[in-house]
Amino acid sequence: MTDLDFARDERERWEPGADEIHRLGRRVADLVTEHLAGLPERPVFRPFPNERALALLDEPLPEAGEAADVVLDRIAAEVMPFPFGNGHPRFAGWVNGPPVVLSVLVEALAAALDPSVAGGNHAATYVEHQVLNWLKELIGFPRDGMALLVSGGSAATITALAVARHRATEGRSRDAGLDQRARPLITYASEQGHSAIAKAVELLGLGADALRRLPVDESWRLSPAGLEEALERDRGLGCTPMAVVASAGTVNTGAIDPLAEIRAVCDRHDVWLHVDGAYGAPAILDARYEPELAPLAQADSVALDAHKWLYVPYDAGAVLVRDGALMRATFSRVAAYLDVEADPDGVTWLPWFSEYGPEQTRAFRALKLWAALRRHGKAGYARSISRDNRLADHLAELTASQPGLELVAHNLSIVCLRCTPAGVPEGELDEHNRHVLRDVQLGGEAFVSGTVLGGRFVLRACFINPRTTGADVRRILAAITEASARSAAPCRLGEPSPGGP
Repeated sequence: MTDLDFARDERERWEPGADEIHRLGRRVADLVTEHLAGLPERPVFRPFPNERALALLDEPLPEAGEAADVVLDRIAAEVMPFPFGNGHPRFAGWVNGPPVVLSVLVEALAAALDPSVAGGNHAATYVEHQVLNWLKELIGFPRDGMALLVSGGSAATITALAVARHRATEGRSRDAGLDQRARPLITYASEQGHSAIAKAVELLGLGADALRRLPVDESWRLSPAGLEEALERDRGLGCTPMAVVASAGTVNTGAIDPLAEIRAVCDRHDVWLHVDGAYGAPAILDARYEPELAPLAQADSVALDAHKWLYVPYDAGAVLVRDGALMRATFSRVAAYLDVEADPDGVTWLPWFSEYGPEQTRAFRALKLWAALRRHGKAGYARSISRDNRLADHLAELTASQPGLELVAHNLSIVCLRCTPAGVPEGELDEHNRHVLRDVQLGGEAFVSGTVLGGRFVLRACFINPRTTGADVRRILAAITEASARSAAPCRLGEPSPGGP
């Protein structure tokens, strides 16, 4: 052995033998099994204990390595008992999907292969192209459009609006940058649009003042007439409308903007239409919503998060762009060491993904989605997504029929409701509902989130989990009503309301 060689124990630490890999793999599989199979019997959410958080934050980097079993022991004791909760059948907060089992296991295979999927002639690139073709098929997008897997809806929005900026400036922004003082580029979205839109316009150098937040109608949807007025007003002021961001399922209420009418407005004004379908786009598989979502096929770009309503582990977002050549012109910057078009056998490679977006290093995100789509198929997803929507219908019907509750909004698989118990004054209902939310989230029986609609604080439930049943929906509502009764009790006794002086 030379000083260039590891000692045996050190080599085995970096490169364990087949038996050790198998043993460790079995142990990880056991932890996965225990976690996923035991979810219904455990609390939905447990806050990470403060003392553990402080201990983790204060612990220095280990000087010497630990045995693999010790590391797994730590994960089992310190991490797995305190999950975010989104795999649980009674988790209905925000828009956080659960992981389907096969995709969880396949993640290890993707990590074992460990390719950088910038491009090149290896299996991962072709798997991603196939997955992207399937996503185009799912929403009716043209096959000759281009698409990328990205981290999520935020990255998809930035990517799509970068292409829109390139189009609006006829490519000048790549070399000259932007001067927003003369004919500033303007982006439009409803006041219910995702916060990622604001981040995108800021990161793209447009500035937050270049985002127009437009009012919504009584159904929480962007008004095409209001959009047209805003476009005409800005043109009259010397601005350049760059892009409209419509929503196919807003995070707050699940509202689907009138996509066909908005497309017509964009066509009249020659403006890019990006549709945020990060949450709602897969609902096109539910026959009830297919007519509203069919215009996705006519968008210039679409965001879709597979880690939401296609149930694969984070992260797995996608951006689809109709004009692939324009997308490539926006991002392509090929270094000399990557300027390769064919392999030694003369097989022409597909264009590199890194030429169509900001990432050069790209993870093998496609395998888990490829496995899930193959495992469940279009029909399986259609049944599950339709069922999620019916679970929301069930909660909405129960809410509307029960005293002390108000149904505020219901679209797709989202329900927004408000506790209105007798004895709690209108002016104290916001604080009452905030108290109910805290009680429910910390109680472990269920988990919902909250939002503000029309200036009022409301509770919000979102169902995107094949594990959730009708009984789970009823238990979620029971947790809410019981928390409301506890919170309202002091008011009925003539005592100060919770949170009030």
